Amino acid sequence: MCSRNPGIDLDLDWVGKSAVNLPAVNRRAESLPKKRTVKKAWQAAWLLRATTCIDLTTLSGDDTFSNVQRLCYKAQHPIRDDLIDAMDVKDLGITVGAVCVYPARVKEAVSYLKAAGVANIPVASVATGFPSGQTPFETRILEIKRAIEDGATEIDIVISRSKALAGDWKGVYDEVKACKEACGDSVHMKTILGTGELGTLTNVYKASLVSMMAGSDFIKTSTGKEGVNATLPVGLVMVRAIREYYHRTGFKVGFKPAGGIRTAKDACTWLSLMKEELGDEWLRNDLFRIGASSLLTDIERQIYHYVTGRYAASHQLPMA
Repeated sequence: MCSRNPGIDLDLDWVGKSAVNLPAVNRRAESLPKKRTVKKAWQAAWLLRATTCIDLTTLSGDDTFSNVQRLCYKAQHPIRDDLIDAMDVKDLGITVGAVCVYPARVKEAVSYLKAAGVANIPVASVATGFPSGQTPFETRILEIKRAIEDGATEIDIVISRSKALAGDWKGVYDEVKACKEACGDSVHMKTILGTGELGTLTNVYKASLVSMMAGSDFIKTSTGKEGVNATLPVGLVMVRAIREYYHRTGFKVGFKPAGGIRTAKDACTWLSLMKEELGDEWLRNDLFRIGASSLLTDIERQIYHYVTGRYAASHQLPMA
């Protein structure tokens, strides 16, 4: 990941004047899945690109060292070797974008990836009282620092939705900025907005702007734990905030939809959104990630069909 956003001073005038045209957003979002999808070799190529943008994730209460070990192996070999060989793309070195775990599992993930000889795959850790963000702020900062000490090179923080809902944008800005300072110069920070709990798309737009002003390198839709997670209207609003921020400041910020993205078709739709709204540069994993756990299984299934002409049984495409 190479994009870095240093942030800017909080511009409450810019934030206050922001508004979202809900009917227009819904019309545009509804048009995306209806467009003709890519087929055959083109689809396979898009799915390989989507694979490289996945943050392969396990965030469950029953996570164990063995879960993390399997996840790290799959991160290195996201698509079966025989399928990669059949497509003649072994030289591309296809891996996922990152492995995402709870802070308590960071050290294990770093160790397993190093043992597998793929220490270049980033380890991302959720932090700051994920998913609710309702722990004391001092504790949230300590959680960031501990995850980094254990080897995390990316941190996914959550904003205080209560502050956003109260219109306390300075409070949101100050907290996100403090988290960025805790991440230091070498660790990239993704800021989770928890869009399903922000009430309106206007709040989503404002939270996006404030998070970027505070120095977020990525903005992310959801924790995956809310009732409503990544939706196309929310994604459209967030990427347009990214576009406006880039036009005004010259700083590129990445985007990560997370939660509810389970099919290869979903992945292609999100890639289409990025290409049409932000351009080809945002189709790389330094500016686009998909937070998912089960998506990779369907992508591999579609690639299996492309190579063999038939669909695989679930046991033929295990997570590890």
